[in-house]
Amino acid sequence: MAFTLLVNGVQYSVDAEQETPLLWVLRDSIGLTGTKYGCGIGQCGACTVLMDGNAVRSCFMQADRAVGRKITTIEGLSPDGSHPAQLAWKEFDVPQCGYCQSGQIMNAAALLARNPRPTRDEIVEHMSANICRCGTYQRIVRAIERASREG
Repeated sequence: MAFTLLVNGVQYSVDAEQETPLLWVLRDSIGLTGTKYGCGIGQCGACTVLMDGNAVRSCFMQADRAVGRKITTIEGLSPDGSHPAQLAWKEFDVPQCGYCQSGQIMNAAALLARNPRPTRDEIVEHMSANICRCGTYQRIVRAIERASREG
């Protein structure tokens, strides 16, 4: 089945089965590999992208459900890496292995767009939906606090 997706401001015509997870369309059909596969059941957050500004798990969403919606991946968050969350991630040296970090940053960006000045408790609560196997949670929280002051 062919359909069109708006990803990072660009229209892409893709040919995929409608039940294909958005993650695989992004990675395999479009070639945007910054979004990672983690668990495949929408629990870890490594595959988080923004859809109409909201954080969604792309491994768990059928690609055809994204038609007509604005999708943003880590590649489209800011072309030059200047989003406040990306800058704070660098400043606080957040990643260890880095695998989950695109999903972490996208979830943080969704939080900051909705709530530009979240409290520490709000950050912890919001980010609890993303798993970091390396345990960089304290640096993630500090980075989001910094991004909220810079954004």
